[in-house]
Amino acid sequence: MLHRTLGSHRVSAIGLGLMPLSIEGRPDEKRAVATVHAALDSGVTLLDTADSYHLPGDGPGHNELLAARALAAYGGATDVVLVATKGGRGRPADGSWTVNGDPRHLKAAAEASLRRLGVEAIGLYQLHKPDPAVPFEESVGALRDLLDEGTIRLAGISNTDVDQIRAAHRILGDRLVSVQNRYSPAVRDSEAELRLCAELGLAFLPWSPLGGISRSSLDGPSRVGGEARPGAFHAIAAERGVSPQQVALAWLLARSPAVIPIPGASRPETIRDSAAAADLALSTQDLTRLNGTSVTARPA
Repeated sequence: MLHRTLGSHRVSAIGLGLMPLSIEGRPDEKRAVATVHAALDSGVTLLDTADSYHLPGDGPGHNELLAARALAAYGGATDVVLVATKGGRGRPADGSWTVNGDPRHLKAAAEASLRRLGVEAIGLYQLHKPDPAVPFEESVGALRDLLDEGTIRLAGISNTDVDQIRAAHRILGDRLVSVQNRYSPAVRDSEAELRLCAELGLAFLPWSPLGGISRSSLDGPSRVGGEARPGAFHAIAAERGVSPQQVALAWLLARSPAVIPIPGASRPETIRDSAAAADLALSTQDLTRLNGTSVTARPA
């Protein structure tokens, strides 16, 4: 497995997003644990979770508890695995996603996550999303306090823009290690944030990294510079004898050494396939074709 740097850690270049294991359509626990174990067997050493990954209306923490149980049941070494969790969002019974960046809430949420994960300190704790009702600097200040108290070892932010990244970096310094934004073949509007992460030495963790590779979105013609061309991710996958998701993840890795994609999975075979993307070397010609596919704007 190819490795990349996340703060002081050396982690697998492909991580695993655990959200599909706990939200709507989630698998039973046996398959969920098997999926995590398949990731570990494939060399994945970065697991991404959040306290809000649960069914609507349920109490927080289903995903974190699942991660802890899966790691405890694994037959191999887990000391090199970095578990990253997030706080600041909720899932009420109506299925919406709420935001709460109040420092008191974030500190209490981190303490609860710490207990659920069963660790001495959370490896990486991330502000899930800026709260428009709370000054961003105050939310980041809660991360600083959690670092100072030893509740968390490293801090990250998610769903942020360039100005917010710079603000968090001023407050946290080198204890800010990552930014997690949506970035995929279909949604590429975090280019400026990705460049800034590379400049500051931060890891850039694309969430929903496989967006846009479904046949409905890319197998039909996509118009680029006035020229219609077929879905390049599927075409290159067919030429290489690999899956389109492997091509998409290899493309992301080629975007910058700062990139560490965290694709989700709910089956062992899916994460095994994703992990194999770390070994897929795309040619210059491949990347030119992939970089020319369509781009969408950031959703509201």
